[in-house]
Amino acid sequence: MEIILIGVLFNFFFVHSTALYFHAGEREEKCIIEDIPNDTLITVCFKMQQWDLNEHDFLPSAPGLGMVVTITDPNRELLLSKVYGPEATVTFTSHTYGEHSICLQSNSTRLMVFAASRLRIHLDIQVGEHLLDETIAQTKDKVNEVTLRTEHLIEQIQHIMKEQGYQREREEFFRQKSEDTNSNVLWWAVLQTIILISVGVWQIKCLKDFLIAKKLV
Repeated sequence: MEIILIGVLFNFFFVHSTALYFHAGEREEKCIIEDIPNDTLITVCFKMQQWDLNEHDFLPSAPGLGMVVTITDPNRELLLSKVYGPEATVTFTSHTYGEHSICLQSNSTRLMVFAASRLRIHLDIQVGEHLLDETIAQTKDKVNEVTLRTEHLIEQIQHIMKEQGYQREREEFFRQKSEDTNSNVLWWAVLQTIILISVGVWQIKCLKDFLIAKKLV
């Protein structure tokens, strides 16, 4: 029972999930930026609804209206571009760490002038391994249940270690950038000081030459 409880707690706290909804025009593209470690499984679930003028509410979209999902990596390389229905689940694995763009746009072919319908898009992005299936909790074989939950817990720990390694890499990168910036600021201050001293010496020399030329000294 302790193993099961720990597994549930890890599932609750350490599976990174972003669930939200937003509104978009019929031909409008919306993009979500996710900072993802490399070799990480990403699950994107979405559901599209369309505004109904008669009901004054968002209802399931009209037949034939689907969603184009485009995913690019930090290097702007295309990972996925595919047309789905109004509700679907998309999975992909990141090959490099950094900010990945997940863009959604309806596949409406109407001209922009006539495509005035409003859409509501429900989006759920899970970074890391999937949660355990609910049927596992209902299994009668407690040994298998504990085994599956233990294996899932190990996968979650591996994902956490990968996430920590990624954060350490980012911390080292920003520390290096900060040190470089501080070094540049220091050298710029030294250069400004040298310029000011040089200008002062030049002004003193010009003043001295002027006074000598006028035979004031």
